[in-house]
Amino acid sequence: MKILIIATDFSSTAKNATSYAMDMAQALQAEVLLLHIYPLPVNYGDTAVPAGLVDWEKRTEDGLAGFKKQLEQRTGGQVKVNTELRMGNFLTELGTVCDRVQPYAVIMGCKGTTAAERFLFGSHAISAMKHLAWPVITVPLEAKFKAVKKIGLACDLQDPEATVPLDEINQLVTDFNASLHILNTGEQTYDPQAVFMSGWLGKKLRNVRPSFHFIEGNTDDAILSFAERNEVDLLVVLPHRHNIWDALIHRSHTKQFVLHSHIPLMALHDHEQPVNTSSKV
Repeated sequence: MKILIIATDFSSTAKNATSYAMDMAQALQAEVLLLHIYPLPVNYGDTAVPAGLVDWEKRTEDGLAGFKKQLEQRTGGQVKVNTELRMGNFLTELGTVCDRVQPYAVIMGCKGTTAAERFLFGSHAISAMKHLAWPVITVPLEAKFKAVKKIGLACDLQDPEATVPLDEINQLVTDFNASLHILNTGEQTYDPQAVFMSGWLGKKLRNVRPSFHFIEGNTDDAILSFAERNEVDLLVVLPHRHNIWDALIHRSHTKQFVLHSHIPLMALHDHEQPVNTSSKV
């Protein structure tokens, strides 16, 4: 059974991502794990847990139970919802749960309506996309789930044999019965190496019959612009696998790319990649 983990803090951003995830779960016939992670209190050490924290945990658990009931009613009981409350570092705890559950994807909001929400969700979303060794989908505040008919894959086509997770891409496209659009950007629209490697990649992905698009222009702007113009439903990037993500993630406006995208973004990761809890956004 496929499992979607929804990382939530009950904000408007998180609630929208939850609605998106519930609809996706219904489309995939998947289960949902509603996960809330709260930070370790700064004054908590060897002393006993403060009574106020115990009361807060009980209220949060009750809130999760109530939210679970609402979500199950939303789908008429067609989607099973489990809940979990954890305390500690967000990325570490999320990685621990993922290793145990082995989710199809982690789904979370990526921007908020307030400065605090933008800071928290921006930081957590970018950190998870960069370092979590499991698929992560970040959902913009205004995004609503609809049938995933077009999947975009940002790929530099320099060494697809080493950089493109063929099995994961094939499975993703097949699960949604979608069309696959491979997006290559560069300083020139015609790159002989990219054209040659697109032939190799096309053969490897022939079961899902990908379309190739060679886009000229600034990497992140060009990808997002193309995806929006062509009504791509889900845009996939490959952290740790190719140069396009490196260009996006290391430039000063990386946060703007993630936080300002109007399209849900999916980061596919190598399950061998460890969670780096010491990394900064």
